[in-house]
Formats: sequence, structure tokens, C-alpha cells
Amino acid sequence: MTRSAQVKRETSETEISLDLTLEGTGRTDIETGVGFLDHLLAAVARHGSLDLTLTCRGDLNIDDHHTVEDCGIALGSAFDAALGERRGIVRFGFAYAPLDEALARAVVDISGRGGAHVDLDLQREAIGALATENIPHFITSFARNAGITVHVDVLKGENDHHRAEAAFKALGLALRSAVMLTGDDAVPSTKGVIEGGTG
Repeated sequence: MTRSAQVKRETSETEISLDLTLEGTGRTDIETGVGFLDHLLAAVARHGSLDLTLTCRGDLNIDDHHTVEDCGIALGSAFDAALGERRGIVRFGFAYAPLDEALARAVVDISGRGGAHVDLDLQREAIGALATENIPHFITSFARNAGITVHVDVLKGENDHHRAEAAFKALGLALRSAVMLTGDDAVPSTKGVIEGGTG
């Protein structure tokens, strides 16, 4: 069984084409126009064993906000579509990921209730061309559109590049655990369904 989805999203601010496969090998082809965002997305895919192809043409002449937000929306929408009815999945996942002096923790629940609680404690205004305020905003946009509850915390670290990358590695690892198939066809919910806040 291969769970995959394609998303095309076009607005006055961005034009996005995305292909996602949950049963992948971490293969990526990502071009958002924001180098550090590409780097973080590659980390999620690699450690989440996702195959991800994503191209985005955004209004970077204004700033990076719309590109980051809409890539999060598109990836979340693809995740939601690829998961389908969410039958036979583990549902919960958690992981720790270190990167040198930094240590991050991610906990996810494929609940149908999309939301994120993110504390990265980043100090710089930007890493490369990516505003640090948009890094947690990406996670929130992804989580809301994927119907996933996400908690991501950086527990320690001094270098903001390391802190952010460790957070996305941990997120990828947690997602990898949560989407794994258990071998049965049950919906992992006492309500018998996971959708729209009813999980």
C-alpha cells in the first residue's frame, strides 16, 4: 500500500506544486526560493522517510511570509489527503533529535484536530533568507491543514541553525512513527473516526 498525494495551490501570492509519498526513502526535490526553508523541509522528509517534491514561486520581492505559510498549507493538505481515513495507523509519535549542542523534542497526534504548540527560542531575526518568526508559523500551518496536533520544543542549544534543524529532524522522526501501519484496519480512536475534531 502506497499512500501519496499531489497538491497544486495557486494564489495571487504563490504558485505551488507538491508531490508527497508517505512510504518513501527520504528522496527530495525542493525549490521554494528560500534556501533555509528547503534545508528544513529536506530534514523533515529525510528523517520522516517521505518522498517530497515541492516547487514554489512566491512573492519573495515582498518577503518570505507567504511562501513559508503556503508551503506549510500545501504540505499539510497533502499529508491529510495521503492519510485518507487514517485506518490502521499508530496515530501517536514522539522523537528527540540532537544536532551538536542543540536538542529538540517533537510529539504528534494524528487526531483530526490540527494545531501546534511550538517553542524554538530562536534569537536571530533570520537564518539566511528565512525570518525565524516564520519557522514556527510553518509548523502551525502544516499542522492545521494536516489535521495533526503537534508539539515541538527545543530543549537546549546555542546555535539557531542547529536549534531549528534539530526541531525539524525531530518532527520528521515523530511523523514517521505516527503514520506507520499496524497491520489492522481499525481507526485508532475511541470514537471510531478521526476527522474534523472528532478523533
